[in-house]
Amino acid sequence: MMTPHINAPQGAFAKTVLMPGDPLRAKYIAENFLDNPKLVTDVRNMLGYTGEYQGKAISVMGSGMGIPSISIYAKELITEYNVENIIRIGSCGAVSNKIKLMDVVMAMGASTDSAVNRSRFPNTDFAMIADFNLLRLAVEAAENQQVNYHVGNLYSSDLFYSADEGRYDLMEKYGILGVEMEAAGLYGVAAEYGANALAMMTVTDHLRQGLHLSAEERQQTLNDMIKLTLEAISQIN
Repeated sequence: MMTPHINAPQGAFAKTVLMPGDPLRAKYIAENFLDNPKLVTDVRNMLGYTGEYQGKAISVMGSGMGIPSISIYAKELITEYNVENIIRIGSCGAVSNKIKLMDVVMAMGASTDSAVNRSRFPNTDFAMIADFNLLRLAVEAAENQQVNYHVGNLYSSDLFYSADEGRYDLMEKYGILGVEMEAAGLYGVAAEYGANALAMMTVTDHLRQGLHLSAEERQQTLNDMIKLTLEAISQIN
């Protein structure tokens, strides 16, 4: 069954979907890391593919930017295409000074300034957390590949450009590792509709130190993240 936002036929998606923000990254992942990739959806150029990794069916699809966008696609993948696992792979800006550029941050939890989950769970500070099994597999893969990783709380911001830089001090005080824009929305959708979710980010910027990766370094971190994620999901039963 097609939806207003996904024109794939029923059964076109695997049980596990990787979700980078950029649809061109989805295309890159499919063409360079999956065997026999097939384009299954392209509404509004939000590209989605299904292929194989080590003989296991895997899908990859862009999510767009921000909580509203990822929430639409994640919901439809779960309820209309029976997707069970969604892993966001993207980038974040570090807040904590113990984190370095090119480190990997795994979101055990996701705080947010968005009201989306209060709309879902009225008048409640719903705790948005990752699926433990996906998180465990990701940690094991990071240790196997000797990746420098951190597990903790991320902050999903509705604003990319924020004038309140003082908030970073408060975030670090409360143990928040970095800032991105989608994880809290994904975790809320997964909780509501009974799926498993994990958000994994590479650190491409340090918000307090004013550090940024070059274009070449960003591409390398993307490749490393893909390899890490594929190793982790290859262990899903």
